[in-house]
Amino acid sequence: MISKLTSKDDKYACALADQIISESQETDEWYEYFDDFATLLDHPKSLVRNRAMYILAANAQWDEENRFDRVISDFLTHITDEKPITARQCTKALEQIGLAKPQYIPRILTSLQSADLSKYKDSMRPLIEKDIAETERILKDFLCKTQRLETGRLLLREIQKTDVSQRR
Repeated sequence: MISKLTSKDDKYACALADQIISESQETDEWYEYFDDFATLLDHPKSLVRNRAMYILAANAQWDEENRFDRVISDFLTHITDEKPITARQCTKALEQIGLAKPQYIPRILTSLQSADLSKYKDSMRPLIEKDIAETERILKDFLCKTQRLETGRLLLREIQKTDVSQRR
């Protein structure tokens, strides 16, 4: 599988990655290869790193074994990847990871906020900044909604307890 995703035939490798990503939205059949995909995060070719990030992000929803714990640090380093396109792809993939694995949101937000983008050309830096701002907004909104839901559940439990005790 890894040799196919790193093939010199980029068109073929990209089509395969797209298929894996698409199928991973609906099923966990590719999750068993998670560790193999993770090895591609350090591949010398940025196109391969991009594919790996999106495949891993698509499989985050199936990560009941918490394999992401082993790769999240490496993943976050790509926020400032040497290639600006890869930095942008990483930022976008982190949105999907955060939504699937909310426990990572604080760490993702901290990494996004502390990213030093000074090495990027003026033509790319605003695009990366825009991507970071969008991912931050989405993850913060998700956290707020999640916290409101939890607060609502707690209030509902209290109301139900009060109702029960008043009936006695």
